[in-house]
Amino acid sequence: MRSQSNLVRKHYLVSEDNIKKIEKLATMRGTSNADIVRQAIDAYTLHEDGDTGSPELMQLVSERLKEAVSATKKTRRHVTKVLQELCPVNA
Repeated sequence: MRSQSNLVRKHYLVSEDNIKKIEKLATMRGTSNADIVRQAIDAYTLHEDGDTGSPELMQLVSERLKEAVSATKKTRRHVTKVLQELCPVNA
């Protein structure tokens, strides 16, 4: 999280759906809603400042990649099981 000294309070209007998404992400990551918004802005503006070494961004990418790999493995196991049930191999 950033130093409190360089933060400025602003008010923005966002949809209820976005509020739900922010709250869900904050709960999942154990952080504040405001930090989720800051991370999203940093990720969105990444290409402008060229800061690809952001530790927060790299952590987020790592977490999402691990989740994707896990979900893919689970799906492959399920597909394999269903295919074996549909087309049993005669031994």
